[in-house]
Amino acid sequence: MTGISPAFIDHLTTVHQQARHVVPHSMSCAFLEGLLQLLFPSHSERSFNSRSEVEAYVLLLRSDLEKILYRIEERLPGKPDEIADAYFKSLPDLQQQLMDDAAAIEAGDPAAVNIDEVIRTYLGFFAVAVYRLAHQFYRMGVPLLPRVLTTYAHARTGIDIHPGANIGARFCIDHGTGIVIGETADIGNDVKIYQGVTLGALSVEKSMANLKRHPTIEDNVVIYAGATILGGKTVVGHDSIIGGNVWLTESVPPFARVYHRPQIKVSYYEDRADVLNFSI
Repeated sequence: MTGISPAFIDHLTTVHQQARHVVPHSMSCAFLEGLLQLLFPSHSERSFNSRSEVEAYVLLLRSDLEKILYRIEERLPGKPDEIADAYFKSLPDLQQQLMDDAAAIEAGDPAAVNIDEVIRTYLGFFAVAVYRLAHQFYRMGVPLLPRVLTTYAHARTGIDIHPGANIGARFCIDHGTGIVIGETADIGNDVKIYQGVTLGALSVEKSMANLKRHPTIEDNVVIYAGATILGGKTVVGHDSIIGGNVWLTESVPPFARVYHRPQIKVSYYEDRADVLNFSI
């Protein structure tokens, strides 16, 4: 006996029988990891010693993708095999974009030894890689799968990038923990973002879901740790610097420097009896 009522068992049976169009989570994440291993030897736990081995692995991954797509076939904009073919044709461009991202991270971080180290160990690169691979599915109109992939990256890295965001070339995330980039955010080329940055929406109603709700960040912008930039009409002009902990809900022009100046009081005492004791 399970302790669960027969009526609830009947309910669960019905729910599972009626469930359709479900993207399989474990299969999708395994496909993603396999794809990253194919594209980046530094990330791979296997080695391919011949062209035939590479080709066989590509065919295996393509077959896995087609199986995933067939699970949601009725919601797709085209046939699963055609979408799978189109996706794999996009891989050379995606790999080049990601190599450019890795090079930007390596160039911008004094602690980075080389690009292989960035690809293998930097969580910021992992999050960007998953975003770009998921964004391609998003552009192709594939439902749910892009969110499954970026949610997997979020769980692994603490970096939350919506697959619908538009991010330009040579994107650099340094450290990265706590970064949030919303669905309608637009980010230009050569942008660098530090940990804890939010590119979010102001409070909006659900009816505004199809409108631009997140900010635009133009080329060559640096956003330091903890900054929050909100609103679909907010534009950060090119070559600007947004300092740490800034709260920004209005546009700033190109070459702007925006800083938050906290007031910190430092006091001096000789009598320890005057010390305030805090229990935290």
